[in-house]
Formats: sequence, C-alpha cells, structure tokens
Amino acid sequence: MSLKQPVRLGPTEETMLVPLFLRAVESLRKHPILEDRGAADIVEHIDWDFQRFNQRARMIACALRAAMFDEWVSQFLREHPAGTVIEIGAGLSTRFERLDNGSLHWFDLDLPDVVELRRKFLRDGERHRMLPASVVDAAWMETVGRSPGPYFFVAETVFIYLQEPEVRAALAQIARSFPRAGIAFDTGSARAIVGGNKDFVRRNMAARFAWACDDPRIIESWNIGLRLVESRALTDVTGPLRSRLSLPVRATFRVLNRLFPKATRAYQLNLFEVASHEVAPPL
Repeated sequence: MSLKQPVRLGPTEETMLVPLFLRAVESLRKHPILEDRGAADIVEHIDWDFQRFNQRARMIACALRAAMFDEWVSQFLREHPAGTVIEIGAGLSTRFERLDNGSLHWFDLDLPDVVELRRKFLRDGERHRMLPASVVDAAWMETVGRSPGPYFFVAETVFIYLQEPEVRAALAQIARSFPRAGIAFDTGSARAIVGGNKDFVRRNMAARFAWACDDPRIIESWNIGLRLVESRALTDVTGPLRSRLSLPVRATFRVLNRLFPKATRAYQLNLFEVASHEVAPPL
C-alpha cells in the first residue's frame, strides 16, 4: 500500500478537499454525473477524514456544479480551441485533464501552500502551468498575458470566501487586463452564506463564507466592466447533462423550480463577459 500524504492547509484551503472527494466518489458510480478518475486517484493518496462528507445530495450538487462550469469552459474552447483558460483557486481540480483538447493553454492559480500540495499529484506541462499566487495579487496577470488569447477565467467556490471589496478588486483587475474575456463564478445569497457557515460549524471546519450576493446582476452596477450573460441554479439542468440525472432527481428538480424558485436561486452559477471598452477603476 502506498503511503498517504498528510495535509497541512489553512482553514479555507482545506475546503478544497471536500469537492475533490465528492467528485471522486461520484465518478466511481456506474452512471456518474461527472467522470473524474483523476480525483479518485488523488483521494487514494491523501490522509484526511473524507467520510464525514459522504452524502448523496451533497455529491449530486458538487458534481453538477463542476459539470456546469465544464460546459462553459468547453463552449469557450469550441470557439477558441487554442485560447487560454485560467482556473482561479484551482485547489486539486482536474478540470484541465478533463477538458484538454490538445491545443489549449491553461493556468491553475492558487495559494503557494495549495500549489505545493498540488505538485505532489499533478504536473506542469508545455501548455499547462501552476501559478502560486492569490487572486487579489495582480502580479500573476503579466504571466497569463503572455499566453495566447482569448481568455476565459473560471472560479469555482472561490469568491464567496472573500470580502466583497476583495472580490470587486480582483474582478476589476481581470476586467482591466483582459478585455473581452469570459469569467464564470458562483454566488450565494445572504441566506445561503449563513446556512453554509452553520454547516462548517457542524462539521468542525474553521472555514467561513464571507461574500453574500443576493442577485448577481448587482455586479454589473459595480461599473468595473462586467456584463452578465447567464445565471443558472443547480436545478437548471439542460441538454446532455440532464440525461445523466436519474428520473427521481429530475422530478425533484422540477418540483423545486416550480414551488420554490427563490430558494433554488439562493446559490447560482454565473457567466460574465468583460466589456471591450475601457472600464472604471476599482472602488
């Protein structure tokens, strides 16, 4: 048996292990919503108490979130197969491995201690590079800017751990540096943030959500150059992805969307595009 790697991460960074585990377990099902064998391989080599998160509902939500973000990245790559994708707060994501088309360019951005752990399981390549930096530090943008455009940014469960001024500053820096880029990230309402933090307490985790956004359209009013293209709740599953859901799950989603539309949209996945014109400086 191979030795497992101990994990020494900060409270927020530690949370990346939860979606890693849930993607791994989901991918081993007979008919998975998301196939991520890379995640399963990594989980086998990490020493951490994963089982406290082994819940089917949580697994479905995590797999759907990853798959929906994958859809937006794949859409970008169909239009720009040699473009550059930047995954912000990549953690132990294997999105590059899932979506690599053989010609894209990719950066995985995360804090130095996360990148150090990531390098134990994943490697840089000719078109794939890890960047140890915080999203709020603009220095990494120069490196990304040397890669071929256009650009697409994806941040899965990242910004909700930051304070709103940090979110605004990070998005403004991206908008100023990468005109016409796409950027996908999730938002949670104040109610969702409170509920998520209570769940952290129940599971004895020190991380806490910070940024509440009741309506992602508010971000347009920040005047930093972002335009909302699409927002989706996890229950808004269409196309090929819908066929991966069981009939009971599809029926449950229809009922939730019909009877509790506000509740289903407390947590949303959002696709923005950066305006091509000069944008206002961050507040």
